[in-house]
Amino acid sequence: MSVSFIDIKTQNKSIRKKAIEAFTKVYDKGDFILGHEVKLFEDAFAGYCHSKFAVGVNSGTDALFLGLLALGIKPTDEVICPVYTYIATALSISYVGAKPVFVDVDKRTFNMDLEDLKKKITKRTKAIIAVHLYGNPAPMRQIMQIARKYKLKVIEDAAQSHGAQIRVKGNKWQDVGTFGDVGCFSFYPTKNLSGCGDAGLIVCQKKSVYEQLLMLRDQGRKAGSNRHMHYIRGYNSRLDSLQAAVLRQKLKYLNDWNAVRVRMAGIYSQNLKDVKGIEVSHQENDYKNVFHIYPILVKRRDFLYKQLRNHNIPTGIVYNIPLHLQPAYADLKHKKGDFPAAVYICRHILCLPMHSALTVKQVKSISMCIKNILK
Repeated sequence: MSVSFIDIKTQNKSIRKKAIEAFTKVYDKGDFILGHEVKLFEDAFAGYCHSKFAVGVNSGTDALFLGLLALGIKPTDEVICPVYTYIATALSISYVGAKPVFVDVDKRTFNMDLEDLKKKITKRTKAIIAVHLYGNPAPMRQIMQIARKYKLKVIEDAAQSHGAQIRVKGNKWQDVGTFGDVGCFSFYPTKNLSGCGDAGLIVCQKKSVYEQLLMLRDQGRKAGSNRHMHYIRGYNSRLDSLQAAVLRQKLKYLNDWNAVRVRMAGIYSQNLKDVKGIEVSHQENDYKNVFHIYPILVKRRDFLYKQLRNHNIPTGIVYNIPLHLQPAYADLKHKKGDFPAAVYICRHILCLPMHSALTVKQVKSISMCIKNILK
C-alpha cells in the first residue's frame, strides 16, 4: 500500500488551473504588496469565520506576536499558554518581552487544562493564549468565563483549526478564532488551508484593534494615508498578494477538504477504539474538530512507529518535547515532572496519515495493519 503522511501535491493539483490563473493575474498586474487580492482574501476569510475584521500577515507566528502587541501586552506582563503546543505560541510571548507561563493539558483533548489554568493566574497575568491543537477546539466557553472574571485578554491560536467550531446554544455554532479578542491563523503549506509558503492572518471584532493591527503589520503606516508617515514603530509583516490570490481560491474548497478529514478520522476511531494499548482521539458532541492531525496515544509507541515504517506506512511523532523541557526556556527552571499530562502525551503520541486525499480503503488498511502489529 502506498500512502502519504501529509499530501500537499494532490490538493494543489486539484485546483492547479484556478491557482495559476489567480497567480498570473497578480503577476501581470504587478500588484504584489498589500494589493487588491489581499483585501479580497481578508474579506472572504472574515466572512468564512463570521468575524468583522481580518488582517493578513506574513506568518502564523507573526499573527500571534502582532496580536499580543495590539492588545497592549508589555514586557512586565505574564501570558498563560499550554505547555504542549508548537513553540511559536510561546515565542510570540517572548517576542513582546512578556513571560510565558505554562499550564498543563488534558490528556484526552491535548488542549489547555482548565484547573491548572486557574492556578497559574497571578496579579501580573494579562492574557491567555488558547490553542486549538491539531484542529480540536479548546474549551473556549470556560476559558472566556475565566478571562472575564480576571479581566484578561484572550488570544486564540487557531493555526491548525481553520473551520473548527464550538456549539454555543441549541443548533448555533461559533467558529474558533472569534471567541477571544483576536484569533490567529497560519497558512503554512501543511495546514488545512495552505499557502505556497509562509502566510498568516488575524481576525478580530473591534475596529480599534483592527486599525492597530493594520499599522503594526505595515511599519507603522495608516492605511490610506501618506505612505511616508509612520505613526508607530511597526513591523514588516505583510501578506503577499500572490499568497492571498492562491489562498482565496483554496478557501472555496476548505469545507469539502475538511469533510474528508472528519470522515477519515471517524473511520480511524471506529476501527481502533477497542484495540488494547491505544487511546483514540477524543471527541465531544459540542466541538467540531477539523483534524489537522489524527493523533493516538500508544502504550508501545516506538515499537508501533518502527513496525509501521517497515510496512511503508509513514507516521509522525510530533511535539515530543514539551515547552518546559525545551532548551530555549531553560531559564524558567521547570522540572521534568512539572506537567505530567504533557510529558505522558509526548511519550505516547503517534500521528497517523491525515489529509484530504486519503481514501477509505487506505484508512481501513492502516487500521488493520495496526491491529495486526499489536496483537
